Amino acid sequence: MLLCLSASHKNADFEILETLSGGVSGLSRRVSDEMSFIGGIVTVATCNRVEVYVDVDEPVTAAEAVTYEGVVERIAIEAGIDVARVRDAFDTYSDMDVAEHLFRVSSGLESLAMGEDEIAGQVRRALETARAEGTTSADLERLFQRASQTSRGIKSVAGVGEAQRSLARLALEMVESRVVDWRAVRVLLVGTGSYARVTLAALKERGVNDIAVYSASGRAHEFALKRDLEAIAHDGYASAVASADLVICCTTGDGFVLNADTVRQGRRRVGGHAPLFGASVDECPVSAAPVEVASSEQIIVDLGLPRNVNPDVTTVSGVELLDLETIRLHTPITALQASQKAEDLVSRAVKKFSRVSEEQNLAPAMVALREYFLDRADDEIERMRTRGDHSKETEHALRHLVSVLLHEPMVRARELARQGEGERYNDALNALFGLVVSAPVAAETYPQAENAG
Repeated sequence: MLLCLSASHKNADFEILETLSGGVSGLSRRVSDEMSFIGGIVTVATCNRVEVYVDVDEPVTAAEAVTYEGVVERIAIEAGIDVARVRDAFDTYSDMDVAEHLFRVSSGLESLAMGEDEIAGQVRRALETARAEGTTSADLERLFQRASQTSRGIKSVAGVGEAQRSLARLALEMVESRVVDWRAVRVLLVGTGSYARVTLAALKERGVNDIAVYSASGRAHEFALKRDLEAIAHDGYASAVASADLVICCTTGDGFVLNADTVRQGRRRVGGHAPLFGASVDECPVSAAPVEVASSEQIIVDLGLPRNVNPDVTTVSGVELLDLETIRLHTPITALQASQKAEDLVSRAVKKFSRVSEEQNLAPAMVALREYFLDRADDEIERMRTRGDHSKETEHALRHLVSVLLHEPMVRARELARQGEGERYNDALNALFGLVVSAPVAAETYPQAENAG
């Protein structure tokens, strides 16, 4: 049985998501060790969702409830928060609803910025992490690989590519109405990971040329050298913050990388900040609802979860903070809806996954039936040899007859599997031949998923 616990921007606020994201590191390994009936577990943690996918391989009593409570309790311990708060933050999906949900998530149809590109890579990396930790399973491998295939298919659909947006691009659209000329904007990019690369691409698309990069981990020089950017050293960080019109923070580390003291310290060093963003706007460029925006000298964008920027930066005169919560409030969901064709692709992918799952679940019964008939044929061939009636022709004819007799039962098995009636087939084998078929044991190997871009 497949089970998914999902906390996202749709059912939880960013404060609890931030806390939960810090409590799922190493969760899969600990849950697997504690609950022997769990066959596999994969954890997906992004900037606006925390999800746990579980493969329960033993039909324990109330398996779904037992697994759910066990995972929730472990997350509460790891995150250091009350169990009730964790329980309230998660929605649950089971069986084929899990497949549909993950296919939609991986394709960006459930993202804060509908159709975003980055989520597919994050889902793939979650599977790779589970592999490295030894917590995946054959069913979860197949589920996540089908999700990757579905997301690639949707990305290639005409009309859907245009809807694909990243949070970085969405944030820049919210800034755009105050920009007369992007070429005049001084930008400081804080971070060198995948989100930094996406953000840099979005800035370049708008013609931004004055871009500096800073990394608390010391990777700024290498990142900047490859992209012809200015690298900021640690001792120049505060000054670079004060000198920038737009600061975009997108790191994955714990703790704040920017606070009010850093901004004030930098301004003292460079002698204040010359305002580029001076005009108020009456309407958010990506929202149908009016948004009141104060005149700003400087805009700081926080794309991190956990938060990269201490909210106290707004106590500094002229600083405006644009964080994930603000982006969520003003995201035009209807404008970013994927096409109906994308929804149809997800639906077809779920049906195919369900069909293959049912057939795989029934495979042991089909093997058992075939072995039953072949064993009887082997017994008869052995008797023929004992009586001296054996010949290659009769042996071949007898085995061919077994194959002919098995053809219709095998076809019927696949039909019942696709209809979700596999249990009837197992019951019939038990009633007719006394065959008791146990649950399948996964013994497949899977190719490594492609690296995220």
